[in-house]
Amino acid sequence: MVQFEQQTINFADGEVLLVDKPLRWTSFDVVQKIRNAIKPLKVKVGHAGTLDPLATGLLIICTGKFTKRIDEFQAQEKTYTGTITLGATTPSYDLEREIDQRFDLSGITDGLILKTAGLFIGEIEQIPPAHSAIKVDGERVYEKARRGETVTVKPRKVHIREFEIVRIDIPHIEFRVVCSKGTYIRSLANDFGKAMDNGAHLSQLRRTKIGDFSVADAWQLPDLVKRIKDVNFAASDEDI
Repeated sequence: MVQFEQQTINFADGEVLLVDKPLRWTSFDVVQKIRNAIKPLKVKVGHAGTLDPLATGLLIICTGKFTKRIDEFQAQEKTYTGTITLGATTPSYDLEREIDQRFDLSGITDGLILKTAGLFIGEIEQIPPAHSAIKVDGERVYEKARRGETVTVKPRKVHIREFEIVRIDIPHIEFRVVCSKGTYIRSLANDFGKAMDNGAHLSQLRRTKIGDFSVADAWQLPDLVKRIKDVNFAASDEDI
């Protein structure tokens, strides 16, 4: 992670910026904010792994020649913390959409929750949410879903290395997950409810690690933007 400890930053040659993505921002919003801060330099800027608007946490931003490393960073294992809410489902599997079905929680126990979590360790098959950024026929499926179109998304295999139940306060379950690239935590929450013959949705999500990169080392976005602008202005005579 670049710390801007000196005025020799070269965004064209490439920098890796760690950002703690704010709630309700899209990953592209963050990229665009940083791209605007780097102007008037015409430099490529991209992110390594989308976070949903309702998720917070670690987002890796690459600039210049380091954008070629995006696939490398995306392939690394991810760690998330969050909350699953039992007894209700939504079409998006999270709070982006309104609750569409409710379930009786009288048969749900701590023991059942812990036992069910164990079913998701290892290689599993999951279907990405209809409200997701993957493409079907060249179009993001969430765009189709928001138009009310029926979307068929093929299941995919992912690997869950750890699924730890941190705290149970029914209907809320706090968890920690370590998983492979391509894992949808929203789908994990939805499938978790189904596995207990109940319903569930993701009510909170935070990405804390990507490989060896940690959100503890990430910038708050306003601080990063200010620092980029300060460095660019201070180093403008050096043609960085």
